[in-house]
Amino acid sequence: QVQLVESGGGSVQAGESLRLSCVASGRGFSGYAIGWFRQAPGKEREFVAAWWSPGTTHYAESLKGRFTISKDGTKNTVYLQMNGLRSEDTAKYYCAVTRAAWSTHRYDYTNWGPGTQVTVSS
Repeated sequence: QVQLVESGGGSVQAGESLRLSCVASGRGFSGYAIGWFRQAPGKEREFVAAWWSPGTTHYAESLKGRFTISKDGTKNTVYLQMNGLRSEDTAKYYCAVTRAAWSTHRYDYTNWGPGTQVTVSS
């Protein structure tokens, strides 16, 4: 059992930064890989970043170098640091978990949080 809640979204200007948090309750993240996804109105949910194991992370190619995923020492919180935000980053951001540590596909993920909105003005 794991339940996820995202936070840290908000409205920022282009070029600014935000750090999103994904907090797990229940069993926490033990035994799972963690993914961040985002979805804009009228668009499909797309992969952003994943934490698969210590030292093993993966990012959507277009976001590599701007976004960083990390996990705290207690293993109950995962972060998404977003730098140099652009208008196209505007979306609701979700975290989720999977047993398939290789996956970037949303259908492999479960226990989705309610999401947190990020809005970037240009």
